[in-house]
This record gives sequence, structure tokens and C-alpha cells, in this order.
Amino acid sequence: MKAVTDADFDSEVLGNDKPVLVDFWAEWCGPCRMVAPILEEISQAHGDKIEIVKLNIDENPQVAAKYGIMQIPTMNVYRGGEVVKQIMGAKPKAALLRELNEFI
Repeated sequence: MKAVTDADFDSEVLGNDKPVLVDFWAEWCGPCRMVAPILEEISQAHGDKIEIVKLNIDENPQVAAKYGIMQIPTMNVYRGGEVVKQIMGAKPKAALLRELNEFI
């Protein structure tokens, strides 16, 4: 999965034609590490319909602050430059697929 930063967030996420799931995470976050391989699998299976990217909140605090990210993992789905869905906490693959059903 591609990593995005404060610098390229607008072009990579807000300007994307496809829906984009942004995984807000940090190196020290155990649940974030648990959900990462699940998101990788979803990205490989459904990458033609939804883009999945990661944003490290420690290295990129501006975007996290702008969207009020207070706990991680938080996954926001953006479409047309707007947040259209927010998923908080680590979830099993089946639950994430249900949450993302309208986009994939």
C-alpha cells in the first residue's frame, strides 16, 4: 500500500477519481499493525474500485489534526474530496468488507 504525507494528501486523496480509504496509523500502535495485512488483502482484491493508502500520524500531524483523528487505527473513506465514511478501531476482514461494501 502506498503511503501518503501531509504534502501530497490533497493530490493523492482528495483529488483522486476513485474512493480512497486512508488508514491513519503509527508505528507504536499494535491494532494498526493487526489491521495492515487485512487492508493489504482488500487493496489487492479491490484496488480497481477503491484505493487504500496509509498515513503515519506521527510523521504527518497536519492532516490528522485537520480531520480530528483522536484514536488509531481510524480509516476514513474519501470521495470527491469529502469524508464519506469513518471506521474506527481494528476490525476483522469480514467486518471491514461489510463497511466498505458500498465502495467495492
